[in-house]
Amino acid sequence: MRRAVLLCLPLALAACSVEEEEIAPGAVAEEASVAAVETISAVDLAAMLKAGEAILVDVRTPEEFAEMRLAGALNAPLSTFDPASIPMEVGRTTILMCRSSRRSGEAATKLAEHIGGTVRHLEGGILAWEEAGLETLAEPRPAS
Repeated sequence: MRRAVLLCLPLALAACSVEEEEIAPGAVAEEASVAAVETISAVDLAAMLKAGEAILVDVRTPEEFAEMRLAGALNAPLSTFDPASIPMEVGRTTILMCRSSRRSGEAATKLAEHIGGTVRHLEGGILAWEEAGLETLAEPRPAS
């Protein structure tokens, strides 16, 4: 009889560890779901910028940024993007942008994972901004 109890003990312990393993992935999945990426339309972003509710970070190259940008935008190129260096302020939403929204989507994913929260980026990038007829700042091109 003693032998049967000893055999059951390891099985009972194994069952406990399986139960703990089933709980742990669920807890991790909940944490992972906190980080998210959303898009914002050009018109909605324009309204937020006008109201002073957004910090805009352009992740295009310095050359692209110099050629054409949005007023007040900061430049943090994706090639050197460091989520820890991106400004975040209480009461203002940090929004990322690029040319078409591919690079800003990548940067938004990195930033969302870093802060463990939701990050938004401009849907369609500066191309969508221009298509909506919104104002950009452009450097004059040198005469050839």
